[in-house]
Amino acid sequence: MKTLRFAFWALVGLCLIVIGLANRGMVTVRAMPESLGRLFGRSPDIELPLFVVIIAGVGAGLMIGFLWEWVRESRFRAEARSKGREVAILKREMDRLRDENGDGKDDVLQILDAAAARD
Repeated sequence: MKTLRFAFWALVGLCLIVIGLANRGMVTVRAMPESLGRLFGRSPDIELPLFVVIIAGVGAGLMIGFLWEWVRESRFRAEARSKGREVAILKREMDRLRDENGDGKDDVLQILDAAAARD
């Protein structure tokens, strides 16, 4: 399994290197259109290689997707937490009832011990 994981990440790394080599040209990334920048008197622009813009866009998309899913699944996590608390309460109750009638033994073992004591 480790070999498969290593091969996958090596393939991803190779793809990123190929994309970087193929898209080395510089591009201007603008925060707003030129006409709006002239209206405000300032337009923050930055020159970056195209592969940086591509990788940053993919990374931002992944982060937005992860955040969206985390928020969407919050009700399932809350329900799982409450069910976990309920299970813990029921286990404590079961242990208390088990210890109430015997010395920590299972109910079946208590019945067998009681039958053996009668004989």
